[in-house]
Amino acid sequence: MRVVDLIDKKKHGKVLGREEIDFFIHGYVNGDIPDYQAAALLMAVWFRGMTSEETRDLTLSMASSGATADLSAIDGIKVDKHSTGGVADTTTLVVAPIVAACGGKVAKMSGRGLGHTGGTLDKLESIPGLSVDQDMETFAEIVSGCGLSIIGQTGDLVPADKKLYALRDVTGTVDSVSLIAASIMSKKIASGADAIVLDVKTGSGAFMKEIADAVRLAETMVEIGNLAGRKTVALVTDMGQPLGNAVGNALEVREAIEILRGRHPGDLRTVSEALAARMLVLSGVHRTVAEATDAVREALRSGKALARFACMIEAQGGDPSVTEDTDALPAAAVHREIPSPRSGYVTDMRADQIGVSATLLGAGRGRKEETIDPAVGLWMRKRIGDRVEEGEPLAVFHVNDRSNEEAAVSTFLEAIEIGGPPASPRELIHRIIE
Repeated sequence: MRVVDLIDKKKHGKVLGREEIDFFIHGYVNGDIPDYQAAALLMAVWFRGMTSEETRDLTLSMASSGATADLSAIDGIKVDKHSTGGVADTTTLVVAPIVAACGGKVAKMSGRGLGHTGGTLDKLESIPGLSVDQDMETFAEIVSGCGLSIIGQTGDLVPADKKLYALRDVTGTVDSVSLIAASIMSKKIASGADAIVLDVKTGSGAFMKEIADAVRLAETMVEIGNLAGRKTVALVTDMGQPLGNAVGNALEVREAIEILRGRHPGDLRTVSEALAARMLVLSGVHRTVAEATDAVREALRSGKALARFACMIEAQGGDPSVTEDTDALPAAAVHREIPSPRSGYVTDMRADQIGVSATLLGAGRGRKEETIDPAVGLWMRKRIGDRVEEGEPLAVFHVNDRSNEEAAVSTFLEAIEIGGPPASPRELIHRIIE
């Protein structure tokens, strides 16, 4: 078998078989296939697409390219949740403790932020002492004891995705539905979960800007999950503005804790409740979404969800007192209000640019090797549809290093449209795909 034959076959729109896909994935991971041939095949896939069977086979081949997590030591159905990324998307820190409080088991491996999208691991590491580096035995023990644990992906999990993603990033082949779906689902399958709830974002702060594209990606991933024997559901949710009000690591932890205290209604809480309810149904804890939703709200009202979060923090070496006093989280030296340049209604936002603004303050990274400041970021004071007067704060910036502050302010202001009349309320959950 030769790679050039696979390139030629896909270039002409023909279907690759499982053996051919396995040959490519294992050859590329082992270093037998050079980048230039792998890039040619990726570009052929970008132009010609893949069938459902090809995408499934690619996903399974990638998932088996390295180690897989064995979660059999944890009783019950293990459920995972994945978001395709966005701005102020702190749902994992809210959803996982809720599900654990309701009797579910959440064994989750997460990633770090890159560009304008935040990373769950970076947020957790803003909690003093907390470590996301746990061995698999400890990981299983924490899930069994607390109902949840969130750790970093082990280095030998899905090496094919690490190599292919780096190549896609520099060859203009990132935005292929089949390649995106295989990348995400290979990691979820290798992580060992029995059931998966997907949060596929759409809008200015998401990778998929158009709803139709997000729905197509969601449908592809649900099909892959089910074909691979994992119960899978996807929600297509809105990222036309930051989901929460906090953008920045410690700030987002603070907002998550407020929601877990049963306070702070808003879009982040609404989406988190919907995701948690679906996870509980897939886990078999509740039969219907309505029953699960009632349980979710009771877990927030009673404080049980907050207690599960504190349990996980302590088990992973962190200071659980942050759940009672968020002032224990890192704080920036400067708090600067950003005034509105005019009066009117907030009619639109570029969520991705707001994320870039926070990155300029040091809350994110442009390259994987860059460090972040957990204390900095911004807190939104206005959302789409709100009335604002000239000079009234649109947001509060939390700043330490002031070298990029003015660039961050101008980027933020360019992302906010103010005019009239008031915009119609945004639909938060566009589709549910089962």
